[in-house]
Amino acid sequence: MSHQLSLNAQHAVAACRTHDLECRLAKIADSGPAAINDRLTQLDKGWSAGRASKAALAILILTGTVLTLTLSWWWVILPTAAGLFLLQDLSAQTPWMVRVFQEAGFRSRADIEHEKFALRTLRGDFRHLPTVHDIEDRDDISRLEGEGGIVVEPAAHKIDAREAAKEVIEATTPQ
Repeated sequence: MSHQLSLNAQHAVAACRTHDLECRLAKIADSGPAAINDRLTQLDKGWSAGRASKAALAILILTGTVLTLTLSWWWVILPTAAGLFLLQDLSAQTPWMVRVFQEAGFRSRADIEHEKFALRTLRGDFRHLPTVHDIEDRDDISRLEGEGGIVVEPAAHKIDAREAAKEVIEATTPQ
């Protein structure tokens, strides 16, 4: 059963364009909580463009060092170039190597974390956390008790998955 849910989550994600977060979230939400869990697991195991670029640079440094020690001093160019790319990684908003990996299909860590936060919100992970609306104002409470209190009606409507995904994206988009 879990394998089938995982396949459903994979098909839901594959059915949307790569950068259409709203579509992905809506399809995963339609597939249910198990699909959300599967997608969160996939995102946790996936690599960001930054991680992939650092791994590539580490391989370049190690390969260049081995080639320098075994073949010729000219191979010192590889670890030197990788070191320069790492320095550029520290100083640039979007480093060159990260852009290369993003063009190859890797996503930024911020995009991945945004999707994870939205999925956790859809799953209801933050429902139990207090909000500013939950903070008691003792003066307001005493005044309401004297007036008979507030009548609260339960929400009788549910919104569709696409609308929920749209609201979550708006709520979780960094500003």
